[in-house]
Amino acid sequence: MTASPPPTGVIVLTGIMASGKSTVAQALAERLPKAAHVRGDVYRRMIVSGGVEYEPGAGGEAEAQLALRYGLSASTADAYARAGFTAVVQDVILGEQLRRYVDLVRTRPLYVIVLAPRPDVVTAREAGRGKTGYGAWTVQDLDTGLRETTPRLGLWLDSSELSVEETVDAVLGRLDEARVA
Repeated sequence: MTASPPPTGVIVLTGIMASGKSTVAQALAERLPKAAHVRGDVYRRMIVSGGVEYEPGAGGEAEAQLALRYGLSASTADAYARAGFTAVVQDVILGEQLRRYVDLVRTRPLYVIVLAPRPDVVTAREAGRGKTGYGAWTVQDLDTGLRETTPRLGLWLDSSELSVEETVDAVLGRLDEARVA
């Protein structure tokens, strides 16, 4: 499927860990004529000491560091968009945090894509990855949180049976459905 590239703007790709965000965001950015891939986890890894992992029931400092990470990635996406790039942001942004993140991004147009493959597919992907990201979480915990607490913003895409290229095709082909602002 061939779709015209989006105008300069920000595309936010979210979903639970191992849903394909990093791979799809990179492939999407590579398909666009002028794009930057903004990896949210980079901001977490920049903290050298005093970092607090965001885990179930986390509050206080963990919440503050997550808000800092989201604020930094949103402002970075805006800066790339001001410079004429399509910023493709990729991070785990679930629950009401997704609505807050959308409010942080000033660039228009703004698109949100939620990758929502089935939990069994995510479990298989997680088992095959060289890294583990779940810690105190389980795939089922995060999937339930995604489906039950995350506002239905943008395009929700079940990518369970799609290749990376097919997922990018679906994103580009349905970008109008993903527009939130």
